Amino acid sequence: MSKVGVIGAGAWGTALAQSLAGDGSDVLLWAREPELVEQINSEHRNGLYLPSAALAETVRATSDLKDFADVPALLAVVPAQFLASVIADLPEGERDLVLCAKGIEAGTGRLMSDVAEQAAPGANLAVLSGPTFAHEVAAGLPTAVTLACSGGEAQWERLAPTISRPGLRPYYSDDVIGAEIGGAVKNVLAIACGVVEGLNLGQNARAALIARGFAEMLRFGLARGARAETLSGLCGLGDLVLTCSSTSSRNFSLGLSLGQGLSAADALSDKNSVAEGAATAPVLAELARRDGIQMPIVDAVCRLLDGKAPAGAVVTDLLSRPLKAEQEPAL
Repeated sequence: MSKVGVIGAGAWGTALAQSLAGDGSDVLLWAREPELVEQINSEHRNGLYLPSAALAETVRATSDLKDFADVPALLAVVPAQFLASVIADLPEGERDLVLCAKGIEAGTGRLMSDVAEQAAPGANLAVLSGPTFAHEVAAGLPTAVTLACSGGEAQWERLAPTISRPGLRPYYSDDVIGAEIGGAVKNVLAIACGVVEGLNLGQNARAALIARGFAEMLRFGLARGARAETLSGLCGLGDLVLTCSSTSSRNFSLGLSLGQGLSAADALSDKNSVAEGAATAPVLAELARRDGIQMPIVDAVCRLLDGKAPAGAVVTDLLSRPLKAEQEPAL
């Protein structure tokens, strides 16, 4: 494919556009803000969301979704809670639509593939997810991701050459549900790890939380049809380890602020970027309760976001839970 579209000019969308343009490909980037469109086209930079990146001249921005009518492959990188409203306005037609948002829709509990299936019924869906900080991808630093294709190997053979670059290496999967759940749940767990850092609880506590958090991810994923090997890979455990260890993660940074005593409202105010885990946590907790899946770390994050208890008290409650076996019976 000689032309690729990216829907969403936040940090991650801009980084993907820059990566895809690295071989000279034409990349059309959609931004909601007209002033951002003008800046990208005239100055080749995104000063609002990714000021560190100098964008290739083959990246062209637009605010008109009709411009994507003849683009055969689109990467949807708008925040999860806005995905439905944005892609519903895409021109009709059959195309590959790669979902890059990591979240669960509030109010409905839908995964992004369910959202896209209803909002863009003619699209061939895939999911791109893995350990990716936007500024590193934009700089060409190497990483690997999962590309889960609902259309199987035929779709993979179309999309892999389109997305693959020297610094961005996709790995094939057909487990779309697993790829989505890994990305959504890890955002919530990253908030919890930020809280551990904010409370100065140490590296041991963070490692333990990552391991127990992954157990929650696995329980939830298996119950909804994901495969364990998917969740153990790049889009699950790999992404979890990355976002639970650095302030480059928006979700980790949110948790850090909560652990340091800031309210959720204050921690989320005046931020250009979106911490997807804040919107995902309550709907994830509700789905888990409905299905009888124990996710105490996710529940703890919800209590913090609701302001129902200070961070120290929430951690004390977690550590006071009844003792149990580490490995639970398989579902």
